[in-house]
Amino acid sequence: MEKRPESGEIPGKPVESNSDDNSGNTGSAKEGAVSSPHRNLGNAQLNPSREEPRKKLCGYLNKLGVKGPIKAWKSRWFFYDENKCHLLYCRTAQDVNPLGSIDLSSAGFDCKVEADEGVFEIRTPSRVFILKAVSREAMMYWLQQLQMKRWAFCNTQTGLPVDSVTMAALPANETMHTEGEGFLPPVKTPTDVVGLKAASLPAPQLSAALQNISLKHPWTEIQNTIYNICGTRQLPGNGRSISDVEGFPEHPGTPAEEQEVEGEAECPGREQAREETWAGPRSHWPRKAKWLTSSFPAFTEGLARERSSPDNLAVLQQQVLTLTEEVKSQKELVKLLHKALEAAQQEKRASSTYLTAAEDRDRLELVRHKVRQIVELSNRVEALESDRRELEQSLALRDSRVEELQKHVQLLMDKNQAKQQVILKLTEQIALDLSEPVQEADAVAADTLYKQQEEIEHLKDDLDAYRTQNRFLNSEIHQVTKLWRSVAEKEKFLLMKCARLQARSCQVESKYLMMLRRLQEASPDVASGEAELVKSLIQEALQWDAKEEAAEALQLNPVREYDDYGFMTIPKYEVEDWKLLAKIQALEIKSNNLLSHTAVEKPLGERWASVAELSPSAELKGLIRCGIPVEHRQRVWKWIVTQRLSHHHAANHYESLLRQCERTEHPASRQIELDLPRTLTNNRHFTSPTSQLVPKLRRVLLAFSWQNPAIGYCQGLNRLAAIALLVLEEEESAFWCLVHIVENLMPADYYSNTLIASQVDQRVFKDFLSEKLPRLTAHFEQHRIDVSLITFNWFLVAFVDSLVSDILLRVWDAFLYEGTKVIFRYALAIFKYNEEEILRIHDSLEVYQYLRFFTHMIGDGRKLMSIAFNDMNPFPMKVLRNRRATHREELEAELSKLERIKVQYMKEQAEQVAWHLDGAVSEEEEEM
Repeated sequence: MEKRPESGEIPGKPVESNSDDNSGNTGSAKEGAVSSPHRNLGNAQLNPSREEPRKKLCGYLNKLGVKGPIKAWKSRWFFYDENKCHLLYCRTAQDVNPLGSIDLSSAGFDCKVEADEGVFEIRTPSRVFILKAVSREAMMYWLQQLQMKRWAFCNTQTGLPVDSVTMAALPANETMHTEGEGFLPPVKTPTDVVGLKAASLPAPQLSAALQNISLKHPWTEIQNTIYNICGTRQLPGNGRSISDVEGFPEHPGTPAEEQEVEGEAECPGREQAREETWAGPRSHWPRKAKWLTSSFPAFTEGLARERSSPDNLAVLQQQVLTLTEEVKSQKELVKLLHKALEAAQQEKRASSTYLTAAEDRDRLELVRHKVRQIVELSNRVEALESDRRELEQSLALRDSRVEELQKHVQLLMDKNQAKQQVILKLTEQIALDLSEPVQEADAVAADTLYKQQEEIEHLKDDLDAYRTQNRFLNSEIHQVTKLWRSVAEKEKFLLMKCARLQARSCQVESKYLMMLRRLQEASPDVASGEAELVKSLIQEALQWDAKEEAAEALQLNPVREYDDYGFMTIPKYEVEDWKLLAKIQALEIKSNNLLSHTAVEKPLGERWASVAELSPSAELKGLIRCGIPVEHRQRVWKWIVTQRLSHHHAANHYESLLRQCERTEHPASRQIELDLPRTLTNNRHFTSPTSQLVPKLRRVLLAFSWQNPAIGYCQGLNRLAAIALLVLEEEESAFWCLVHIVENLMPADYYSNTLIASQVDQRVFKDFLSEKLPRLTAHFEQHRIDVSLITFNWFLVAFVDSLVSDILLRVWDAFLYEGTKVIFRYALAIFKYNEEEILRIHDSLEVYQYLRFFTHMIGDGRKLMSIAFNDMNPFPMKVLRNRRATHREELEAELSKLERIKVQYMKEQAEQVAWHLDGAVSEEEEEM
């Protein structure tokens, strides 16, 4: 059980007044709330070692009125609002309503040596405020305190509702210690002009009475004047506001300490008075006057009781604070758990409703509900995007402010250096004058020396002022830089969260389109009206592209029409069913790009940027398998080809082959011309006859036909050379890349007239498929599916025109470095990726139709790469060579047997023809 105080009060709770009050419970609560700060101040005075009362930043400053009919200095009472980070000001300390405020959260501070003493500036994005303190020390105190207040507010106000993943990545809050930065030493508090003590002093009087009145706020001036007059009548003998300290009776024991504590408690009372509306100020004056007489005895009794047991009270208060914080944290945790439970229950109810729906109409209604959820997610994404733009604008303002301060500091440093040179010259001149004989020093020289010494003193004062200004500006630049970095981090995590929301939206939309496609496939079994509804929904989904193009500027990573190498990101199908598949494919690609950009692509790019020189190693092999970034791919491919063909490279060899092509026409040139328009029809660099890459491709293929006369040209080489041209850009580099693929990577006779090596690889692949994927092999055998009809082209052109461009180029990265073993790995991975979908098809014709386009539906390249290099292990090259040798012998034996059968057949056909001719001749002789 927790021990309660003897007075019956609960620690940390306001004291309720026992006196009769016509204002009821509300008045009692307010009086208790007002009396609570005095009790706490009493505790702080009795126990000074525990916690000192927090000082208020307030005082009189002169403000330059730059707008209005009278432009002159006006005396204003300034005080700081910690809740909003605003510097409020009014005409006197006794006024209730402020005349205006200055937002310090995005403000910068400056002081100029050329200005008058005590003048400094507060620059906000919308306005510049020019203020003047009574002395230079007071000015530096104000500037230093304002810097600390701004830093404390910016660190405590995060303003980002981030999730657990983003919160884990945010940097820890930094605390501001201006005294420890080393730029500006702490300034001693001028208690005579700054603080609550200054409120008891009369306001500074200016030369003209009208000069200090704010003509821009006449209604506020009238309110403050009437309130002060009424407050003086309510409390006779008191010339200040009701919240002032002179209205309280002094404690007989420690009058000086009581006055100090009451002075510290002045601002809360005054701020409470300002919060009261003008509609009913008179109704609160009697209650406040009654509080002045009734709350003080309770205050003295509380002091006596707290003196009796201060240690127990401190322990109980600390326990109360600890338990309060723990209860708050537990409440927040319970709220989060409730939200997660509610989301899970909603998803469970939606799934159960969809599964238990008796008719397709109910399911379509659920689909419409999902569409509405998609729209809500899109609206949230747009809202986050607008927040991001606001942060970018704020960041741009801060950058411009930092640049201005840097220029100003550089200018001050130049001025300082010039003045130091002047001081050195004057010092040398004085030393020279002092070294001359005393007889030459007359009255004029003495007067000149005195003036020079006086000028030196002035220069020293200016130098001290510049040094002080330099230290302050350094501290200002340091703090603004910290704030800019904090805003940049917040913007970064907002972008990450927005990318995750967009990816989630794409996934939901992809599932919706897949559901529509399945409903379309089941349309023969449903009623005609529902089939028409499904058809209209599909047409509406296909027309979303126009809306997405209009909002493309708001998206983080929009799916472009063409990628970096000119490939179409979304294929254009003529069949309506395939158009829906193309839309699903585009959404999956976009979702994967959004999720992998920050988590995978960015760290991978940093690792590649750290690779200075390329050399064969296990680390380089792992990096190449993960994929080479676009900016490094050309350099790495050139290095691979040069390493493998270093002995073949000869100076001007490619040019000599081109000259030979000009002199003599190759027999394969006609076939090359026929295949050029059919090369990479989904790439914009080859679809136009006027493209610059088409003549380059022609020259590369003709040069290769003279380089390797045994092959000359084979259909498929045009696509290999086209990929090399897209990446390497130079003709000669693409030519040597083609030579490297055909002569080094691929086995012999791979592109010969018989294509014997290609047929061998198909048999080897079937062996690996039966070992790695036995269920799929049995399924193919059951439905008599010959996979070589699909995979033969994969091996011949290394998946060109079969995979999407991003995944294709990653396959080529590893293929150029490791060889044909990579093609086997990825071919097996493709079937593993779609194994479950294929096993669900039980018709041979549908299986063939699915195998025609299923490679284009693969959008997750990272998953495919993981299957190829992790799930397909072990995959030794020695086993591949042995199986190639075995199947080659078998195939050559079969081909020899077929050749013998062909020869025997031709021989028999020739004999039959000769016999028929002999028979015809004998018949003619008999007739004659």
